[in-house]
Amino acid sequence: MTQGTSQRKELSACETAVLIDKVSFYYGNKKALSDICMKLPKNKVTAFIGPSGCGKSTLLRCLNRMNDLVDNVRLEGTISIGDQDINEPSKDVSDLRKRVGMVFQKFNPFPKSIYENVAYGPRIHGLKDKRELDEIVERSLKRVALWEEVKDRVHDSALQLSGGQQQRLCIGRAIAVEPDILLMDEPCSALDPIATARIEELIVELKERYTIIIVTHNMQQAARIADFTGFLFMGELIEFSATELIFRKPKEKKTEDYITGRFG
Repeated sequence: MTQGTSQRKELSACETAVLIDKVSFYYGNKKALSDICMKLPKNKVTAFIGPSGCGKSTLLRCLNRMNDLVDNVRLEGTISIGDQDINEPSKDVSDLRKRVGMVFQKFNPFPKSIYENVAYGPRIHGLKDKRELDEIVERSLKRVALWEEVKDRVHDSALQLSGGQQQRLCIGRAIAVEPDILLMDEPCSALDPIATARIEELIVELKERYTIIIVTHNMQQAARIADFTGFLFMGELIEFSATELIFRKPKEKKTEDYITGRFG
């Protein structure tokens, strides 16, 4: 059995966290995604790569219905998490976003204390017990390797933290409600190389607990941290496979051209 065949079998053997079936997406009359089909595996890191404007962030935002906040948009096809179509009219969007957390490109802590940033999600979902909140804050900050750095100043403003610390705090805030899936939209693009390395290490550690789907413009980053990679171009999914295969033996010429720098 060749290595490529083995890795394709690995993908088919993985439990599916998200099923994207014939998804097309429109901003008004403009078609941003065309007939996307993917099975995103559970407890793995999946990266979406491609040139600017190819649809990768749009696809990511379809997974927790963030695109609902934009006027005059339309989705065709189905996106299922577990056995539920997330776009069913009866679907509770706030419950969906509890299950599918999001970390944005620009770190965006609330202008509150470190503690209140992490406690925010559990509070809005009805948790009031201070002891439980204390435990969640400590546990979440430990998971993002921030507790030791801030444990003596958790009631200080989160805005006093460095950029890398603020992004780790935002990840801690996202996981405080115990999501199943964590979406990350270019989470390192505003960070220096040292902070980027910390976030990448953290992502690899977190996949033991969460399914992670990341959009990155940095192909080296995808190669370092992603188990599987999807290459999008002009709204179409050109290729989706184990990351090693995408980078070493792409099946499609467009993928090879992009990875070798012929365009993009």
